[in-house]
Order: sequence, then structure tokens, then C-alpha cells
Amino acid sequence: MDLRRYCVALLWVCIILPIASSKEQLSSRECEDLGFTGLALCSDCNTFAEYVKNQELVSDCLKCCTEDSDDSLSKITYSGALLEVCMRKLVFYPEIVGFIEEEKDQFPTVKVQYVFNSPPKLILLDDEGQHKETVRIDNWKREHLLQFLREKVKHASS
Repeated sequence: MDLRRYCVALLWVCIILPIASSKEQLSSRECEDLGFTGLALCSDCNTFAEYVKNQELVSDCLKCCTEDSDDSLSKITYSGALLEVCMRKLVFYPEIVGFIEEEKDQFPTVKVQYVFNSPPKLILLDDEGQHKETVRIDNWKREHLLQFLREKVKHASS
């Protein structure tokens, strides 16, 4: 009987526990700290696992991803956004500068926030103004930023 208990415990620790813990979701801030930012789909993590053999890294990705579904991700919108960037580093991001100077007024729910040493990113906000997602925009072209904001951020405060 002790052998049976040992096998059941071994099965629990080696198979069931890792599967259960892989479904755990981390907060967007925890995911950002791990380097997983943006709106990653779980299918992206599965592709990632094909190339990266570090199981802990893949597990973290799975804790930070959004389940794939029929076009549901494209319907997600946010009430507002903060464009966070370091003022000293703006010279390295002409596309971001162009957006702030020429296009930002088209988006009244998007605010610019200057934070020392922050890479350019969009902090997407829910209806209560709480941080929901973070998307790094370091290498985005202005037209991609405009398209993303038109599709994902509500245009007027309600």
C-alpha cells in the first residue's frame, strides 16, 4: 500500500501540479517585470516553446498570455491610455515625438506621462482608470501607433 501512495504522490507532483500551476495568471505588472508585455496570445507561447527549451520561461509566458478565441481579442477596447516615455530619451524615438506633437490631440483619452528612464510604452486603462495591459512601443511606426489607438482605445470619455 505504501508503494501505491508513493506512486500517487509522484503522479501528483510530476504531472497534475505543473498542469494546474500553468493555468495560474499573473498580473500585468508581474508579467511586465518578467519581460512579457503586450497582448500575447497563448498560441504565441506554444510557438515560443518550440524554440526555447527553458520550461520555466515558457511557463511564465503561459501565465501572462490571453487565450486565443474567434476574434474576441480584436473586440477588446480600453477606456484610455497613458503614453509613458522618458523625456531625455525622446530624441531616440522620432515616431513617438511626431505622434505627440501632431496626432495626440485626436485621442482625448490618451495622456502623455514623462517618467525618468522609462522606455516608450502604452499603459492601457479600464473603465475605472486602472492599469490593464502594457504594450512596449519602442520600434513602432507612427501609423501603427495610430491604428492601434483607433482600434483599441475609446475616443471619448463617457
